[in-house]
Amino acid sequence: MLKIDHDGEAVDLASGPSSAEELLTAENVSLRLLLTQAELSAETLLTQAGIDAKEREAADKLQKLILEELHHRIKNTLATVGAIASQSLRNASSTQHAQQAIEGRLLALGRAHDLLLQARWTSADMRKIVRGAVEAFDNPDVAKFFIEGPDVQIASSAVIAIAMTLNELCTNTTKFGALSVPAGRVAISWVVDEAKRLQFAWREYGGPKVHVPTRQSFGTRLIENLGRQLKGNVKLTYEPSGFVYVLDVPLAALEFSPIG
Repeated sequence: MLKIDHDGEAVDLASGPSSAEELLTAENVSLRLLLTQAELSAETLLTQAGIDAKEREAADKLQKLILEELHHRIKNTLATVGAIASQSLRNASSTQHAQQAIEGRLLALGRAHDLLLQARWTSADMRKIVRGAVEAFDNPDVAKFFIEGPDVQIASSAVIAIAMTLNELCTNTTKFGALSVPAGRVAISWVVDEAKRLQFAWREYGGPKVHVPTRQSFGTRLIENLGRQLKGNVKLTYEPSGFVYVLDVPLAALEFSPIG
């Protein structure tokens, strides 16, 4: 009786029981090894395919989230730019005044976006937001601003509102308030109370005597609307010794950035 071995040669099984049994045993071992390897390889491939599928699914979801967030940010930015242009033109006494107002507010918006870009659109520290907003209005030789407050991380949705508010306050104080005279100063401070609410205060002093305005300007409406956007309460006080702005807002409204 002949059997073909792995090398393609004929082996006579009748030549001896021992050699035939050894050959069958070796073949069985080889077959079991091949089956075992095939099973392991199949499991490995299936596992890898599953991981790849999950990774692709996660990447697709992340891309969709980023695109939705980008779309949301662009819409908000365009709406802000539109409101700035419309209201600045409506309340301007001249074309030059309107141009200056629009440019100043758009520059503030740009600085806020730069700050967000540095923070990778996640959050930014309150101190950095404040310093970034007042830097253009400060004096490097004689400090005009005194800034004090604990470390608080502000979500991207709130950074724009705070930066725009500070820019408006800086513009107003430079034109009409404390910083319109050399001796004027501004104190900016914030605290977090036991109720987890942030009390943010802007206080001017050393400037000319303050009078209550006869009409509400676009800048004032902008400040109040930005405060409401953060689910906070805004209080403007025109004390004779200096203008005071206070924002009382839930800390949670500043720390989280909903997408919508």
